Amino acid sequence: MASNQKWRKQQSKDIYFKKAIADGWRSRAVYKLDQINKRSRLLKKGMICLDLGASPGGWSQYISKKLDRNVKIIAVDILPIEKIESVDFYQGDFTDEIFYEFLLKKTKNIKIDLVMSDMAPNISGIKVSDQAKSIYLAELARDVCKEILKSDGNFICKLFQGEGFDKYIKDTRRYFNKVSVFKPDASRADSSEIFMIAKGFIG
Repeated sequence: MASNQKWRKQQSKDIYFKKAIADGWRSRAVYKLDQINKRSRLLKKGMICLDLGASPGGWSQYISKKLDRNVKIIAVDILPIEKIESVDFYQGDFTDEIFYEFLLKKTKNIKIDLVMSDMAPNISGIKVSDQAKSIYLAELARDVCKEILKSDGNFICKLFQGEGFDKYIKDTRRYFNKVSVFKPDASRADSSEIFMIAKGFIG
């Protein structure tokens, strides 16, 4: 109960939460992607995107609207999302081997321009465990890039600063021409959340 009250109080003061409601977005996370794109210019009409951890669909909704629906988006999450134009959604557990293989088969004849991962583990409150789960999800997302991302394609991945963060960034540099980290203004100041932007996949 106390945690719910804290969350509601936090949301009531969150300008991006209020702005998302006013602007008709599904999630305040759209402003993170908007700020990432303004920094790195990753979105182009006609592109094909893979949206990992898509629910409730904010990032897919933003891209579809931003590119006037001239885009193909494959979205994945363990939770459902409501229909979005230009989006093919598949519900399943990305960490499940069978679903993971299913996703690879769905994309095997498609070369993806952009892989986006806004995935985060269910938080247990045990910092070491939560960080390890977060890095594991990021590693799976990078593995998908190695399978389906087209040459010179791009990758956005949510990370949390902590154990394994520096190594993950270092390892990712083996596969991309340029790797940087960015904390959007829309990310909460008290969160260790940060986004890695990897450009120019060396396929």
